Amino acid sequence: MTTTVYVAKSILTMNPMQPRATHVAVRDGRILAVGDLARCAEWGAHTLDERFADKVLMPGLVEGHCHLKEGSMWEWTYTGWFDRRDPDGKVWAGLRSMDEVVARLAEVDARLAAEGAPATQPLIAWGFDPIYFGGERMTVEHLDRTSATRPVVISHANGHLMNVNSAMLRLAEITRDNDVEGVVKFAPGHPQAGEPTGELQEPAAMFLVLRRINNAGLLAPMTEAGVRSFARLACRQGVTTATDLVNKLGEDDIQVLERTLADDSVSIRLLPAFQAFHGTHAAPAGAEHVKSLMARNTDRLRYGLVKMMLDGSIQGFSARLRWPGHFNGAPNGIWVTAPAQYEADFETYHRAGLTIHTHTNGDEASEAAIDAIERVLTRAPRPGHRHTLQHGQMIDAPLFRRMASLGLCANLFTNHLWYWGDQHYEMTMGPDRANRLDACGSALAAGVPLAIHSDAPVTPLGPLFTAWCAVNRITPKGRVLGESEKLTVMQALHAVTLGPAWTLKLDGEIGSIECGKRADFCVLEDDPLEVGPAALKDVRVWGTVLSGRVFQA
Repeated sequence: MTTTVYVAKSILTMNPMQPRATHVAVRDGRILAVGDLARCAEWGAHTLDERFADKVLMPGLVEGHCHLKEGSMWEWTYTGWFDRRDPDGKVWAGLRSMDEVVARLAEVDARLAAEGAPATQPLIAWGFDPIYFGGERMTVEHLDRTSATRPVVISHANGHLMNVNSAMLRLAEITRDNDVEGVVKFAPGHPQAGEPTGELQEPAAMFLVLRRINNAGLLAPMTEAGVRSFARLACRQGVTTATDLVNKLGEDDIQVLERTLADDSVSIRLLPAFQAFHGTHAAPAGAEHVKSLMARNTDRLRYGLVKMMLDGSIQGFSARLRWPGHFNGAPNGIWVTAPAQYEADFETYHRAGLTIHTHTNGDEASEAAIDAIERVLTRAPRPGHRHTLQHGQMIDAPLFRRMASLGLCANLFTNHLWYWGDQHYEMTMGPDRANRLDACGSALAAGVPLAIHSDAPVTPLGPLFTAWCAVNRITPKGRVLGESEKLTVMQALHAVTLGPAWTLKLDGEIGSIECGKRADFCVLEDDPLEVGPAALKDVRVWGTVLSGRVFQA
């Protein structure tokens, strides 16, 4: 048996009983000892590896809510507001007006034509969000300037909406007579009153396009190249374990995952969550499908999670809000799953022994989930279930207290504080509710197990940035949203290591550097506890170690 002892400038273990060390011994991909060299040497013959002697080690970071499409969205055209770096390191400039978005798409259309692409080949883009453009919404009148003949599909950053041009409407057979919820139509008084605007909200409406073009948006099929790109991005951000928090887990999906993750050169452990909404299985068959896959689990691929969804996107105005509703008076959002159906399906997966992660953005949706889960747990108690509400951005203190009493976890979308904090303050929620957006402090005060996340590709993968958001709670305009809801740096680091590990039922294997756990490390150039809270996002990542295998970013 070969033992390797790594020496580091410092090791931040995230184990409160032994917070710091200088050496860690690794054997068979697991941690054998933590402490100084003498402690590690007590296990006998070893190789001393000094490559991290000037680095800081901490547990491999855990992203408890993201999507593998972060790796392959870059096959399409980026149209977001913020500058963004792709898997190869290129920075794409953000687009600051509707005209800039149309111009970038027109450039791509012209390039496709010059390359001889047929006019039927769709132009697919992603990352768009009209909330940054004030009250203006994108319509066919914008996208038809890109092309009147080529189908154009542009997915919003939130993944809950898309816009298409007239050519795509025709291909999808979407007309004024279509009554699917989420097909937006021009208002009375508009020259095209009653006709589709090209904006499609939530899965039922987007399905009308995706049944014709299935390679657009978050629910597009995975590719092996996309998984590998995701792993490279994850390594660059210090992530060793991540979720793919909505996956149909069809046979093609399973083959891509199992084939790619069997390769030792791929630097990520993945937990795909079965899509239990608008899926291909009824709940009983879905539960059996997930349970059957769990027998195929490996170190780097873990089946067993279930993803459910109640509402939509706050900034997309498709989330479900309690009184007083949207600050700008917009109508309430969409039930992606009717609450009664959610409760019935939740109970099926719960009784099957599976771990359920539920998307709830608006507070009405969070309350509906808590109400349903409370009734299910009354009928079918199950200690240690660790069911988790994901996003939970408008959950207040009373709801957190109810969650704690039910054993529910929270994984909050703290990146919203930076990316949409000003818009929530000014447009969607108003000042009071924006000041308790992603209320991490309230969650901890209520005793709710807490994780925080990026929801990549909705926002970029990067747990240290996510932690920075939770610690500083600052917006691009300089507002501090909820001083009392701030986390300390140590609390935020817990929320990107042991916190998500708990929600994934992996805290016995990952999340801290302790004897017996997987040898998963995030290798840093700087010490996150010494740089100061404002600089947390700028801590440099050298690479990762996954089950004892070293990967330089």
